[in-house]
Amino acid sequence: MDPSYIPKRITELRLSRGISEYQLSLELGQSRGYIQGISSGKNMPSVRQLFNIADYFGLSMAEFFGENLLGEEITPVQIEAMHAVQCLNDKDCELLLEIIDRFIVGS
Repeated sequence: MDPSYIPKRITELRLSRGISEYQLSLELGQSRGYIQGISSGKNMPSVRQLFNIADYFGLSMAEFFGENLLGEEITPVQIEAMHAVQCLNDKDCELLLEIIDRFIVGS
């Protein structure tokens, strides 16, 4: 996935609703420059925060991303996996990402 996808998608959603970076940061309970840091590419949201951002815009993760890394439509199993991740704490999400990275690198 293009590393700029998430910042671009957040900016697209934010602008389409007329929400400033500052306002979105505060409504997510973050510091005033949180979204600006993501938009500029300096920072990336945690998995949990990414779910919070998608939820803020009323989107599932499938709707946020729209298609999988291969450019294919997201399957129901992939959607179910994304919903399961929402139940994990940040530490467990990071561990899961490490496992997923091992599968991807091993392919």
